Parts: sequence; structure tokens; C-alpha cells
Amino acid sequence: MQFLSGKEYYSDDYNIARLNSGRTAIWHAFRLTGCKAIWIPYYQCDSVREFLYQKNISVKFYYIDTDFNPVNLIVEQDEAVLFVNYFGIMSWNRMYSLTSKYKNVIIDNSQAFFAKPFDNCLNVYSARKFIGVPDGAYVIGKGADQFIDEYEQGYSSDTSQFLLERIEYGCEGKTYQSRMINENRIGSEGIKKMSKLTRTILDSINYQKIINRRKENFAYAAFLYKGINRLEVEKYYDDTCVPMVYPLVIENKNLISLLLKHKHFQGHWWSYLLNELEHDRFEYWLSKYIIPITIDQRYGNKEIEYVNQLINNFLNKRK
Repeated sequence: MQFLSGKEYYSDDYNIARLNSGRTAIWHAFRLTGCKAIWIPYYQCDSVREFLYQKNISVKFYYIDTDFNPVNLIVEQDEAVLFVNYFGIMSWNRMYSLTSKYKNVIIDNSQAFFAKPFDNCLNVYSARKFIGVPDGAYVIGKGADQFIDEYEQGYSSDTSQFLLERIEYGCEGKTYQSRMINENRIGSEGIKKMSKLTRTILDSINYQKIINRRKENFAYAAFLYKGINRLEVEKYYDDTCVPMVYPLVIENKNLISLLLKHKHFQGHWWSYLLNELEHDRFEYWLSKYIIPITIDQRYGNKEIEYVNQLINNFLNKRK
């Protein structure tokens, strides 16, 4: 198989570290700060905090309000703080307003692969949430390439079969089983350098096509769901955003089951928070009801309309 080359979105023009996953990239970024503790939001994948715990990092948590602003966040001089670009819909100006107030800032752009990095921060990106790769993450910022020689080389070809199976078999069945083998590998291997397979794929992608399609799909989803979405998704959204998903919030716990029945494979993000937080917390509400509607480059108006029709038909029957 022959790939194009020279197209990598984040190249060596940046001070860059290429690693195997978003969680290990966040730990690497924290290591670069030299701080003694890190503040992270409750509303985030638990794999991040679990990896930090494995590294014996002191982790502190902050809440967010209904505008995704931090609550109870008091950062000391020798502490770092992690901010998340949720769903990829937080603009450059929005993220600047958050980061400019603190010294040791890490931006988790795992949901915002195309967000422009800030010079005064450490910026983390997860490739596999946007591109068909078996692993891969970046850390970009001052001194990002420190310590890289200490990490082992990662290998992903042995568990990347799911990428090919997805083309012929779809996302369920044997493809799902193969993907979980790859997920388990990433979850258990610790921090490693990005695999050569992943970097080869990332160096061959037409990124502008991905950007255009995701923006078009988000705009169309925003139009279709405008009357029923309880979340104000365009509050911080502008042309600097390339979303990962369209975050739809409808207060009906049966919608996920409906979509799964029709082979739209999504689930509520971070439902573990339902067992940890008070019921009146914004994070609890999001975890209980949010549906991340797929808008990636494989989709177009037809697919987005299909999911929208399923949801509308379900809601209309319940009136």
C-alpha cells in the first residue's frame, strides 16, 4: 500500500511531541510544566484522571457552569490547569479568555483537532477522534519535545485491522471486536511514541476536505435541531471551530436506545459521573442526556437527516 506524504497537519514547524494517545499526551504536557498538581474538570473522560493517578500525580477537580465556565477553580503558582475545548465548538477567542488568566495551562483539544495552538500553553490533540488511525496524539508548545527519547516506540499494525474491516463490514460485529482489541492495547501500554503507521497515514490526509465537511455537517445539524436542543451550541462557535460532534441535549433517556436500535452507534459521554456528582450539577445533566451526533467526513446531509428524522418521529409519538 502506498500513501501520499508531506501533508501532516501538525508538522515539525511546531515544537511538537508525537505520542500514542490523548491521555498520555496530557500526562506528558503536565510533566513539562514541572508542577506539583493539576486541576482538571469533572466533565472529562475518566481515562485521563486514571492515567494521571497511575503516574502518582496529585489531581484536583473543578466544576463547570451552564456556560462551560470553571467553578471553584483556585490555581496556585506551582499547579497546572487543564481546559477542555468541548465538542470542538469553543472558539479561539473563547479559549483565550480562559487560558490568559493562568500560568501553567494545558489545553485538551482532543475534541478539537484543528484548533490553532496557543504559544503560551501546551496544546494536546488526539488524532484518532478525527482521522482513521489506530492511535496518535500531539503535544504542541514550548519545549514539547523534551523527554521524548525516554519513551519507547509504539507499534499499531497488529491491532489496526478494524480500520479495514470498517470499510467492508461496517462498525458492528467483528469490526467492533477488533476495535476493542486496539482500544485495550492503547489503554494498557502506557506512554509511547506515535506509531509509524499512524504517522504515515496522518502525512497523507486531505485535511481541508475534512474541515469543510465537518463544518458543513455541523451547520446542517444546528439548523435541523435548533428547535429542540436544550444546549446552546453556538454560544462560542465561530469560523475558528471544526467540531468533533454536534452535541444534542434532549431530556429523554430512551433516545440512545432508539439510535442504537437503528445502528447509530453513540452513547452518553462519561456516564460514570452519574454515580459521582450531585443531581443538580450541570455535568450530571450533560452526562445523563447528551447525544453526540456524528458529523464526521463520512457523513453528508442524507445521513444527518436520517438521524434527525428518527429522533423527531420518536418525540412526536410521545406527544
